[in-house]
Amino acid sequence: MRCVFAGTPAVAAVALQVILDSPHEVVAVITRPDSRAGRGQNLTSSEVAALAHEVGIPVLSPTDLRDADFEMRLRALEPDCCPVVAYGALVPAELLAVPKHGWVNLHFSLLPAWRGAAPVQWALLTGDVMTGATTFRLETGLDTGPVYGTVTEEILPSDTAGAVLGRLAGVGGQLLVSTLDGLASRSIEAVPQRNFDISYAPKLTAEDARIRWTDPWIGVDRHIRATTPNPGPWTLAGGERIKIGPLSVNQNVSDSDLPPGQLAVVNGAVLVGTATSSAQLNLVQPAGKKLMHAGDWVRGLRAQLPRFE
Repeated sequence: MRCVFAGTPAVAAVALQVILDSPHEVVAVITRPDSRAGRGQNLTSSEVAALAHEVGIPVLSPTDLRDADFEMRLRALEPDCCPVVAYGALVPAELLAVPKHGWVNLHFSLLPAWRGAAPVQWALLTGDVMTGATTFRLETGLDTGPVYGTVTEEILPSDTAGAVLGRLAGVGGQLLVSTLDGLASRSIEAVPQRNFDISYAPKLTAEDARIRWTDPWIGVDRHIRATTPNPGPWTLAGGERIKIGPLSVNQNVSDSDLPPGQLAVVNGAVLVGTATSSAQLNLVQPAGKKLMHAGDWVRGLRAQLPRFE
């Protein structure tokens, strides 16, 4: 099929590559405009735009999908289908009918669970042991369209949101290609979503990623893994903002009663207290510095151990 792909981040670029490796033709991509990133605040293209430039595919980066010139360009491309993966903006109703087979969205949850911008993060936050990906026909509602297909993926105890998304990008890309195959051969039909067990996954902000050491260990663990790598779990230590990597279970049972946020070094391990038990601190990133082992960070402190707040 003749496709115009819409997507922005790295996870979308993975799915785009799977489509490029398939018999389907990608005649253009739609992605968010270049944004400023890094310390130098230089303009940076999205991962999808970078891949498209690399393989010579035209890139459309409208600031507003309602722009009349953009609609004319999209219609001129005459797409059979517009596959969508994490584009980052709602598609207006007037564009949904442009492609013959509509817009097919790849969403990283088992809909109707976790509709919204951060499905994998919320799955980890709430302790789900299973997640997956869904392809569905895009409509004006928030991830409400009828479903073409699903694939499941187990959430492992050590998984971060980044790790789960990395696996889902590949298997989800294959699911998306299978859906395009079915639409081309007219062998699949979309099935309406069930109207119960619906949950929502709004975008998590940097403030949402702040660690609450007064939560039980299981809550702290889920929170850190769910916000890794984005928006990035963090805490304050002596007024300084420090990013925190995933923790490990503390094997020193006798040291499990540290107060929440209190640090201690036991047998070479850096421990931190939660509401229920202490955990082992593995990786930290002080402001303006690179990610480092917690032991190296502690050895570099000239004062007594700070308390996480």
